[in-house]
Amino acid sequence: SLPPQTIDEPLDLVRASLGERVFVKCRGGRELTGRLLIYDEHLNMLLSEAEELATIKEEAAGGKVTTKETKRSLPMTWVRGDSVILVSPRLQSA
Repeated sequence: SLPPQTIDEPLDLVRASLGERVFVKCRGGRELTGRLLIYDEHLNMLLSEAEELATIKEEAAGGKVTTKETKRSLPMTWVRGDSVILVSPRLQSA
């Protein structure tokens, strides 16, 4: 659970999540879950123990659209802030 801190602005929630697992949704159908090590005011982030799920849509001849999902584990990954749509602390299951 998050430490008791005052959350006055959005980056306060990100700061409270340092060292915790977070969910990050990015442009282009990319989603990551990992431990937040560092971040900056642009939401550039370094995640460890990360899992990435990428959804790729391809249009084949004839206009048929296919969707492919790829999943991979990353010991460490850098997330560029301008690709971030959403950052959320992971909810702990009871």
